[in-house]
Amino acid sequence: MRIGDLSAATGASARSLRYYEEQGLLSSSRSGGGQRHYPDSAVERVSLIQALLSAGLTSATITDVLPCISNEAIRTPWLAERLTSELDRVTRQIEDLHRTRDILAGLVDRYRVE
Repeated sequence: MRIGDLSAATGASARSLRYYEEQGLLSSSRSGGGQRHYPDSAVERVSLIQALLSAGLTSATITDVLPCISNEAIRTPWLAERLTSELDRVTRQIEDLHRTRDILAGLVDRYRVE
């Protein structure tokens, strides 16, 4: 499938797909005219990449963990540790946002003009 077809199937922009390739997250073959061609399995892979990005993982982290997530045979204790580390990072961010929200809510209450 060509890049436009993959984009339509996944909702990822062609620019994003090219970025995923640059980062080594996705691969394609090239036609004689230089057009990218992706296997049908690329739809599932792009969906996984998007889910991991939505979960807050960086493309560098995804590069590290994607082979283990994509292939059941190479799952290791390292993967669980790495994902736990990412989960801890996100939890800290949530806690920081809750503190920030509480401070702002207090300021709103304090300076509300009625």
